Amino acid sequence: MGRLTTHVLDAAHGCPGSDIEVELYRVEGTQLTLINRFRTNHDGRCDAPVLQGDGYRNGVYQLHFHAGDYYRARGVALPEPAFLDVVVLRFGIDAGQEHYHVPLLLSPYSYSTYRGS
Repeated sequence: MGRLTTHVLDAAHGCPGSDIEVELYRVEGTQLTLINRFRTNHDGRCDAPVLQGDGYRNGVYQLHFHAGDYYRARGVALPEPAFLDVVVLRFGIDAGQEHYHVPLLLSPYSYSTYRGS
């Protein structure tokens, strides 16, 4: 069975992005359907795959990372509105592939991602 995993690295502080709220949505046309909601652990990872089993199928998905809340909780002074409040990554999954890993490298003013392993 395939699975989707993610993790967050805080580039501004040089550490894992722990206790960040993340939501996973399936995208069908203009409709977003919430599939999973979770928080990253002390290592910036999720304790289990964010998608697996029967729900792991071809399609377009979005991960929503609540970066603004994370940085506010760390005491970072952000402008209002924050430049990056919720980082949205939209990507496609080919369920024929066994594992998709979508990491996020984050700071208050930038982010990057890639398909990891």
